[in-house]
Amino acid sequence: AWTDHKGPFDAQQAHDAAAVFSKAGEILAKQGIRCFYHCHGFEFRPHGNGTLMDLLMKETNPKFVRFQMDVFWVTFPGHDPVKWLEKYPKRWELMHVKDMKKGLATGEFTGKTDVSNDVTVGTGQMNWPAILKAAKASGVKHYFLEDESPTAAEQIPLSKKYLETVKW
Repeated sequence: AWTDHKGPFDAQQAHDAAAVFSKAGEILAKQGIRCFYHCHGFEFRPHGNGTLMDLLMKETNPKFVRFQMDVFWVTFPGHDPVKWLEKYPKRWELMHVKDMKKGLATGEFTGKTDVSNDVTVGTGQMNWPAILKAAKASGVKHYFLEDESPTAAEQIPLSKKYLETVKW
Protein backbone atom coordinates (compact mmCIF):
# COMPACT_ATOMS: atom_id res chain seq x y z
CA ALA A 1 0.00 0.00 0.00
CA TRP A 2 2.96 2.35 0.21
CA THR A 3 6.66 2.76 -0.45
CA ASP A 4 8.80 1.52 2.38
CA HIS A 5 10.74 4.32 4.03
CA LYS A 6 12.83 5.07 7.09
CA GLY A 7 11.80 7.88 9.41
CA PRO A 8 9.73 10.65 7.89
CA PHE A 9 9.43 10.27 4.11
CA ASP A 10 11.81 12.83 2.60
CA ALA A 11 12.97 14.17 -0.77
CA GLN A 12 15.75 11.62 -1.24
CA GLN A 13 13.39 8.74 -0.56
CA ALA A 14 10.85 10.28 -2.95
CA HIS A 15 13.51 10.63 -5.70
CA ASP A 16 14.55 7.01 -5.15
CA ALA A 17 10.94 5.77 -5.17
CA ALA A 18 10.15 7.70 -8.37
CA ALA A 19 13.16 6.12 -10.11
CA VAL A 20 12.10 2.62 -9.01
CA PHE A 21 8.48 3.20 -10.04
CA SER A 22 9.48 4.47 -13.49
CA LYS A 23 11.88 1.59 -14.10
CA ALA A 24 9.38 -0.99 -12.83
CA GLY A 25 6.61 0.60 -14.88
CA GLU A 26 8.67 0.38 -18.05
CA ILE A 27 9.54 -3.27 -17.42
CA LEU A 28 5.95 -4.15 -16.54
CA ALA A 29 4.60 -2.36 -19.64
CA LYS A 30 6.59 -4.76 -21.84
CA GLN A 31 4.53 -7.55 -20.28
CA GLY A 32 1.22 -5.72 -20.66
CA ILE A 33 1.03 -4.89 -16.94
CA ARG A 34 0.33 -1.37 -15.67
CA CYS A 35 2.14 0.11 -12.68
CA PHE A 36 0.20 2.13 -10.09
CA TYR A 37 1.21 3.80 -6.85
CA HIS A 38 -1.30 4.15 -4.01
CA CYS A 39 -0.80 7.30 -1.92
CA HIS A 40 -0.93 6.88 1.84
CA GLY A 41 -0.70 10.36 3.34
CA PHE A 42 2.99 10.72 4.15
CA GLU A 43 3.76 11.80 0.56
CA PHE A 44 1.92 15.09 1.14
CA ARG A 45 4.65 16.47 3.41
CA PRO A 46 5.68 19.95 2.18
CA HIS A 47 8.67 20.07 -0.16
CA GLY A 48 9.90 23.12 -2.08
CA ASN A 49 6.93 24.91 -3.65
CA GLY A 50 4.73 21.84 -3.26
CA THR A 51 4.84 18.43 -1.63
CA LEU A 52 6.67 15.17 -1.94
CA MET A 53 3.62 13.90 -3.85
CA ASP A 54 4.28 16.62 -6.44
CA LEU A 55 7.84 15.33 -6.67
CA LEU A 56 6.59 11.76 -7.23
CA MET A 57 4.21 12.96 -9.93
CA LYS A 58 6.88 15.01 -11.70
CA GLU A 59 9.65 12.42 -11.51
CA THR A 60 7.66 9.38 -12.62
CA ASN A 61 7.15 8.71 -16.28
CA PRO A 62 3.43 9.20 -17.02
CA LYS A 63 3.71 6.67 -19.82
CA PHE A 64 4.56 3.96 -17.31
CA VAL A 65 3.32 5.09 -13.88
CA ARG A 66 -0.20 6.02 -12.83
CA PHE A 67 -1.65 6.63 -9.39
CA GLN A 68 -4.40 5.36 -7.15
CA MET A 69 -5.92 8.10 -5.03
CA ASP A 70 -7.02 7.00 -1.60
CA VAL A 71 -9.35 9.88 -0.73
CA PHE A 72 -8.88 9.27 3.00
CA TRP A 73 -5.08 9.49 2.69
CA VAL A 74 -5.22 12.71 0.70
CA THR A 75 -7.54 14.30 3.26
CA PHE A 76 -5.78 13.06 6.43
CA PRO A 77 -2.65 15.17 5.81
CA GLY A 78 -4.92 18.18 5.18
CA HIS A 79 -5.26 18.23 1.40
CA ASP A 80 -8.26 18.51 -0.90
CA PRO A 81 -8.78 15.49 -3.20
CA VAL A 82 -10.59 17.65 -5.77
CA LYS A 83 -7.58 19.95 -6.13
CA TRP A 84 -5.24 17.00 -6.58
CA LEU A 85 -7.50 15.45 -9.23
CA GLU A 86 -7.56 18.78 -11.07
CA LYS A 87 -3.82 19.35 -10.66
CA TYR A 88 -2.82 16.02 -12.22
CA PRO A 89 -5.53 14.96 -14.68
CA LYS A 90 -5.06 11.59 -16.36
CA ARG A 91 -2.52 10.48 -13.69
CA TRP A 92 -5.14 9.25 -11.19
CA GLU A 93 -6.86 6.23 -12.76
CA LEU A 94 -7.86 4.32 -9.63
CA MET A 95 -9.59 5.54 -6.49
CA HIS A 96 -10.14 4.16 -3.01
CA VAL A 97 -13.50 5.50 -1.87
CA LYS A 98 -13.10 5.77 1.89
CA ASP A 99 -14.66 8.30 4.24
CA MET A 100 -13.20 9.83 7.42
CA LYS A 101 -14.91 10.35 10.75
CA LYS A 102 -16.23 13.87 11.22
CA GLY A 103 -14.12 15.93 13.60
CA LEU A 104 -10.96 13.85 13.10
CA ALA A 105 -8.02 16.26 13.05
CA THR A 106 -6.08 16.42 9.81
CA GLY A 107 -2.61 17.73 8.98
CA GLU A 108 -0.53 14.66 9.91
CA PHE A 109 1.95 13.04 7.54
CA THR A 110 2.27 9.69 9.31
CA GLY A 111 0.15 7.58 6.97
CA LYS A 112 -1.30 6.00 10.09
CA THR A 113 -4.49 6.43 12.09
CA ASP A 114 -6.86 4.15 13.94
CA VAL A 115 -9.00 2.08 11.55
CA SER A 116 -12.08 3.08 13.53
CA ASN A 117 -11.73 6.47 11.80
CA ASP A 118 -13.08 4.82 8.61
CA VAL A 119 -16.82 5.53 8.51
CA THR A 120 -19.73 4.81 6.21
CA VAL A 121 -19.24 6.71 2.96
CA GLY A 122 -21.43 9.80 3.00
CA THR A 123 -21.41 10.22 6.78
CA GLY A 124 -17.90 11.61 7.21
CA GLN A 125 -15.84 14.63 6.18
CA MET A 126 -15.68 14.07 2.43
CA ASN A 127 -17.68 16.01 -0.16
CA TRP A 128 -18.43 12.99 -2.34
CA PRO A 129 -20.43 14.72 -5.08
CA ALA A 130 -17.53 17.13 -5.70
CA ILE A 131 -14.87 14.42 -5.42
CA LEU A 132 -16.66 12.01 -7.76
CA LYS A 133 -17.36 14.77 -10.30
CA ALA A 134 -13.68 15.78 -10.30
CA ALA A 135 -12.61 12.12 -10.49
CA LYS A 136 -14.72 11.55 -13.59
CA ALA A 137 -13.38 14.72 -15.24
CA SER A 138 -9.80 13.79 -14.33
CA GLY A 139 -9.98 10.34 -15.86
CA VAL A 140 -10.43 8.00 -12.90
CA LYS A 141 -11.48 4.67 -14.41
CA HIS A 142 -11.95 2.32 -11.46
CA TYR A 143 -13.33 2.94 -7.98
CA PHE A 144 -12.83 0.66 -4.97
CA LEU A 145 -14.95 0.93 -1.87
CA GLU A 146 -12.54 0.50 1.05
CA ASP A 147 -13.43 0.15 4.71
CA GLU A 148 -10.88 -1.19 7.18
CA SER A 149 -12.91 -0.44 10.31
CA PRO A 150 -13.97 -3.11 12.80
CA THR A 151 -17.56 -2.41 11.70
CA ALA A 152 -16.88 -2.78 7.97
CA ALA A 153 -19.46 -5.56 7.57
CA GLU A 154 -22.19 -3.17 8.74
CA GLN A 155 -20.82 -0.05 7.03
CA ILE A 156 -20.11 -1.39 3.53
CA PRO A 157 -23.76 -2.04 2.59
CA LEU A 158 -24.65 1.47 3.82
CA SER A 159 -21.74 2.98 1.85
CA LYS A 160 -22.89 1.13 -1.26
CA LYS A 161 -26.44 2.38 -0.76
CA TYR A 162 -25.18 5.97 -0.43
CA LEU A 163 -23.03 5.70 -3.56
CA GLU A 164 -26.01 4.39 -5.53
CA THR A 165 -27.96 7.57 -4.70
CA VAL A 166 -25.31 10.30 -4.69
CA LYS A 167 -25.59 12.72 -7.64
CA TRP A 168 -22.44 13.89 -9.42
